[in-house]
Amino acid sequence: MHPDLHLSQVKITPRHLERKAVIYIRQSSPKQVREHLDSQLTQRALAGRAQSLGWHSERIDVFDGDLGQSATGSQERGDFQALAAEVALGHVGIVFGWQVSRLARNNADWYQLLDLAALFGTLIGDTDGVYDPRLYNDRLLLGLKGTMSEAELYMLRQRLNAGRLSKVQRGEYVQRLPTGLVRLADSRVVKDPDSQVQHVIQLVLATFEELGSCDRVLRYCKQQDIRLPRRHVSRSAPGDILWCKPSESAIRAIITNPAYAGAFVHGRRTSDPTRQRPGRRTPAMVRRPMAEWHCIIYDAYPAYISWAQYLTNQARLHENAQRYTEQGCLGLGAPREGPALLQGLATCGFCGHRMRVAYRPRPRYVCEGMYRTFAEPPCARLDGPSIEAFVVQAFFDAIAPAHLTTLDEVLAQRQREHHRLETYHQQQVSQAHYEATLARRRYEHVDPAYRLAAAELEHEWDDKLRALRQAQEAAERFANEPCEPTLTMEQRHQLLTLSQRLPDLWQSSHLRHEQRKALLRSLIARVIVARTAPDRIDVKIVWVSGHCSPGVVIPPILRQHEVTGHDTMVARIHQLWRDGYRDTQIADTLSREGFRSARRAQVSAATVLKIRKHHRWVSRYQQHRFVDKIDTMWTIRGLAGQLGVKRAWLDNRIRSGFLRAPDVIRRPPYGNYLIRDDAELLERLRAEVHRSRPVASASPPASI
Repeated sequence: MHPDLHLSQVKITPRHLERKAVIYIRQSSPKQVREHLDSQLTQRALAGRAQSLGWHSERIDVFDGDLGQSATGSQERGDFQALAAEVALGHVGIVFGWQVSRLARNNADWYQLLDLAALFGTLIGDTDGVYDPRLYNDRLLLGLKGTMSEAELYMLRQRLNAGRLSKVQRGEYVQRLPTGLVRLADSRVVKDPDSQVQHVIQLVLATFEELGSCDRVLRYCKQQDIRLPRRHVSRSAPGDILWCKPSESAIRAIITNPAYAGAFVHGRRTSDPTRQRPGRRTPAMVRRPMAEWHCIIYDAYPAYISWAQYLTNQARLHENAQRYTEQGCLGLGAPREGPALLQGLATCGFCGHRMRVAYRPRPRYVCEGMYRTFAEPPCARLDGPSIEAFVVQAFFDAIAPAHLTTLDEVLAQRQREHHRLETYHQQQVSQAHYEATLARRRYEHVDPAYRLAAAELEHEWDDKLRALRQAQEAAERFANEPCEPTLTMEQRHQLLTLSQRLPDLWQSSHLRHEQRKALLRSLIARVIVARTAPDRIDVKIVWVSGHCSPGVVIPPILRQHEVTGHDTMVARIHQLWRDGYRDTQIADTLSREGFRSARRAQVSAATVLKIRKHHRWVSRYQQHRFVDKIDTMWTIRGLAGQLGVKRAWLDNRIRSGFLRAPDVIRRPPYGNYLIRDDAELLERLRAEVHRSRPVASASPPASI
C-alpha cells in the first residue's frame, strides 16, 4: 500500500465516512471552461479517489457551480459559500480540491474554510494527500499552501501587467479601435474604408469645433437627421456598421477619444476597487485625468483632427462641465439663453468663486461660494445691467481698432458645412440604393418553392425600398433648402466695417443672447467684480491674452445718503438755495458738477426738494412753520410753544387787538407775524393765558 494512502486512511475515521465527501470544481474564466476541458475531467476524477478512500458514490457531491469564476473573493462564488455552509452544519467529512488554488486565491477565504473545518472535524484533500486542520503540522502545511497560492496569483498578475506595459511602451499592444479606424491583417491601422463612416466622424468633430457643446451637436444632428456609425464587434456579425440615432454619450465618446487625434493611449480608464459592486466580477472602471495616463504615443493612428485641436476640445468640455476645477472655481459653462451676458464669466473679487445669475426683479450677479462652502453669508449681490454696460463698452473699444478680416473664412466655413451635409445625404442615398439592390437580388435568386424564405426576403426588400425613399426625401428636402445668400460688394464693405456697426447691431434683435455671450467670450476670459462702496463696484476684465482692464461701475442703489460724496452735495445744495436758486436750477448745476442721484446719473429736482425738506431748508413763507425765532423775534409757532397754547390762541389775540404794534409786526413779502421778545410782554401774555383758561366749577354742597 502507498504510504500516503496509508496515512490518509489513518486520518479518515468512521465519523468522517458517515458524512458527505464534497468535490469542489472551479476554473477561473469562461474561456478556460470552453477550451480547457481536460482540467474539468481531471478535477471530476477526484470522485474516484473519494470512493477509493471509503466513501460511497451516493455520499459524494460535486460542486461545479463556480466554473468560470475567479477565486480572488467569495462574494461571487455561490457554491463556495454553500460549501462553507455545509461544513458549518457538520454535513461534510472531507473537501476535495485539485489544488488549494481551486478553493481560494486569498488567505481570508482560505483561513475561514480552515477554521470551520477544524471546528467541525472536516478533512481537506488535494492531489498530494489528506490533511486534518486540527493537527498542527497539517494546519501549518495548509496555511503555507494558501500563502503560496495567493503569492502565485500576485506574481502572475505582476508578470502579465509587466508584459502588457512592455508592449504598450513599444507600441505593439493591440488596442480596441473606435468606429472610424480599422486594423488590417498586417497590424497596420487605417481609416475606415467606408467613406460615409469617415465623413460622419469628421462632421461630428467639425460641428463640435464650431458649436462648442455636445448638447448643441446633438441638436444639430437631430435637426439634420444625421445618424452615427457604430461598428458591430460581436461574433454573429463581425465588422458590420450599424447606423444609430445620435445620443449625447455617443457624441461625447467621439469628442473625448484620443484615437481620433492619432494618439495611442493606455491607462485612460482603470479599475477602482472602492467602487466594487456586489454581483460584479471586476471593480468599476473610472476615467483618469490626462496627467495620470500611463502612456501616450502620438501619430500612432491616422488622425481625423490634430492633437492641438483635441486638447482644445477637452478644455472646452471641461469648461462646459460646471464642476469645481483645481483652483476652486467653476467652469464657464456653455452660453445659455438668458439675457445675463456675463453668465459663466462673472467672478467674485472677494472669494474667487463664479457668480450665479438671478433674474428677479432685474438681472443680478450673486456670489454664494462662501455660503455653499462654509455656510457664511453671501459675498455680494450686484446689479447686472450697469456691470454689463461697462464690459460691453470695453469689448467695443477693444475691437474698434482691429481689422476684421475673418469674413471670407466665415463664409468658407458655411460652404464647407453645406458641402459636408450634401455629401452625407448623397452617401445615405447611395448606401440605401445599394442595400435595396442587394435585397432585390436575394429575392430574385431564391427558389419560389421556398415560400417562407421568399416571403421573408420580399419583406426585407420592402424595408430597404422604404429606407431608400426616406433617404431620397431627406436629400430632396436638403437640396430645396435656401442657399446661403451671396454678398454684394456694398454688403461686404459693410461687414468689413463691422467694428463700427457692431454697437448698433448689438442693440438690435438680430443677435440672440447666446450669440452675444459667445462674442464676449471670444475675447474675455473672466470678469472680476467686487463692491468697494455702496455705490461703487470695482471691475477687472481679464482678456484671453492675459491682460487686464480695471474700471469702476456706479450701480443704482436705494438710499440717497449712501451715495459717495453725499455730504458734499448736501452742503452745495444749501449754498445754492441760500443764493436764491430754484430746485431745477440747483439740480442742473449739481449734474454739471458731477453729482448724481441714487438711481440716476444726474440729480433730479425731486432729489433736491427731498434733501431741502429733510434739513428744513424751505422758503421764507414756510420757514415760519418750522422755526421758533427769526431775527430774535418769536414766530407764532415758537411763542405758542413757549406759552403752552395753540397757535389759534395767538391768532385770536392779534385779531382782537390784544397784541398790536409795536409788539407785533408783519414781515414782508408774505406778511407773516413776528412778536417782540420782551419780558414784560411775556408776563402779560402769561397772565392772559391764566385768565382765559376756564375755572373749575365748585363742588356741590353736602346733603343734609
